[in-house]
Amino acid sequence: MRIAVLNKDFCKPDKCSPFGEKPCIKYCPRVRTGDKTIVLSPDEKFVIITESLCSGEGICIKKCPFKAISIVNLPDPLENQISYRYGQDQFSLFRMAIPKKGKVLGLIGQNGIGKSTLLKLLSNELKINFGRFGEEHPDWKEIIEHFKGSELHQYFIELKDNKVKIIYKPQNITVIPKFVSGKVVDLLNKNDRGKQLDQISENLNLSKILDRDISVLSGGELQRVAIAAAYLKDGEVYLFDEPSSYLDVSERINMAKLIRTLSEKNKTIIVVEHDLAILDYLSDYVSILYGQPGVYGIVSHPQGVRVGINIYLNGYIKDENIRFREDPIIFHERPPQESLFDSGDIVFSYDDIEISLGRFHLNASGSEIHAGEIIGILGPNGIGKTTFINSIANIVNTDNYNLTDEHEIFNEENSQKLKVAIKPQYIKIEEEGQVSDIITKIKLAPHLSQSYKKRLINNLNLENIKERNLSELSGGELQRITIAKCLSTEADIYLFDEPSAFLDVEMRLQVAQLLRKSIEELKKSGFVVEHDIITQDFIADSILVFEGSPGLEGNALPPQNLRDGFNTFLKIMGITFRRDGITKRPRVNKIGSNKDIYQKRINEYYYIPK
Repeated sequence: MRIAVLNKDFCKPDKCSPFGEKPCIKYCPRVRTGDKTIVLSPDEKFVIITESLCSGEGICIKKCPFKAISIVNLPDPLENQISYRYGQDQFSLFRMAIPKKGKVLGLIGQNGIGKSTLLKLLSNELKINFGRFGEEHPDWKEIIEHFKGSELHQYFIELKDNKVKIIYKPQNITVIPKFVSGKVVDLLNKNDRGKQLDQISENLNLSKILDRDISVLSGGELQRVAIAAAYLKDGEVYLFDEPSSYLDVSERINMAKLIRTLSEKNKTIIVVEHDLAILDYLSDYVSILYGQPGVYGIVSHPQGVRVGINIYLNGYIKDENIRFREDPIIFHERPPQESLFDSGDIVFSYDDIEISLGRFHLNASGSEIHAGEIIGILGPNGIGKTTFINSIANIVNTDNYNLTDEHEIFNEENSQKLKVAIKPQYIKIEEEGQVSDIITKIKLAPHLSQSYKKRLINNLNLENIKERNLSELSGGELQRITIAKCLSTEADIYLFDEPSAFLDVEMRLQVAQLLRKSIEELKKSGFVVEHDIITQDFIADSILVFEGSPGLEGNALPPQNLRDGFNTFLKIMGITFRRDGITKRPRVNKIGSNKDIYQKRINEYYYIPK
């Protein structure tokens, strides 16, 4: 079975060559026989691939300068398992996930692999077409008959008869103020069918913002309001698309605990989540989506949550005999690092910091950072982490810096000015141009080695989007670009504020590895603010913990070694972690479980060392 897919956004036949040649067409072997395997669309804006004639030589892929064409050979058994295809030369999804009443189904996979398509099919926003479109589109009778004998059979019967009410919490919550206005309390009251507003407001810490206008809410506040609004509605199926975005660790745990209570009401819950620790805590079972992003996605058979996440990290599905990742992702238990940097060069030292911004007051204990060291920063939202990052860069009194700024601070230790490169929390690209312009600047950077440049471009998958305009990039693509710009800037200190936001699991772990290798190779230092515990565990050498009262007072403790820092932070959060026996990844203990009680008793919140 062969799938030919064209990314129409990438296809630019008018720019293929200065002579107007279309190499994907010109060099296709079937053209010589008169078969029009690849032809121009009527408006000549993109090419069209005739799959029935395509023999899959792959010459068109090699000749296309924009990487717009993909031809994939799939096992024949999948031919009868296609659930949806958007159209000729477009993305295909194979198989379906199986939701169950009273259970939480977690979906794991890269961006562009079909998770949102799957949610749309289960919510009837899209109708299953078995790869057929146009007049051949299947009717409900055929769809229901196809799933006879499986748990999806009854699901689609109820969906057809409108007997199932579906509640959907969307991925992009930043657009909510464009469609909803008024105060938070008014919005939630409209959705409160079970008179639970007071309890839910307390669970999600919304009580203090109920009288605020929706237009002035932060990203984290909008996320919590969206989750509350979805929860308060009376439905049978609840779909949550990336509910942990913008939330701090404690808010993520509160969100997960709340969503799990829906299963006690015999509701059907499906969650797309990139924070593996939260997905592990939240789900009863998982389905893995694998394939080639933008081309096709395959839904795995359901797996137990622990086994499923470990399969995803390992990259091999035993019961399907499929390997979708060349190298497994393995976490390493690192020992406490009290003396690792004691003899290293001090890059920067700072005295106690005290800052007042309106009603908010920040105190930070003075410390130092060494060459090759990354200090991870943990703390609740609104506690002063971003203010601290800005103060380190000496820009706390301005909010108009851009991504290309290089700020100078004075290092009293060695009496020299240091350069600081920043990846801010909120990304704004005001410059024009294409991703290829960024790639060119990286390749021409004289202070970077060739291996460093190659790793930066490859690990962030910049070549795949090099022909895209900066103004057209998604949140995840913008994040990758800003990380690349920051790491390619010549600096002594690198500051990263939430680098994993908008990234899928795969890219989060690649970025974590990239940050570590880059700081080590450059022999510079870095501060990283991050809410994803697994990502922070991968990145940091030491931990700087913030405590206090969000919005009023923040206190930054001196940096501690990895184990002590996580222990301090998790104790404040009231959460305990353990290590998975196979992958060594951190896992959240269910609150009140035997392991949770035991670890709290012996004061080991991070994990029990061997």
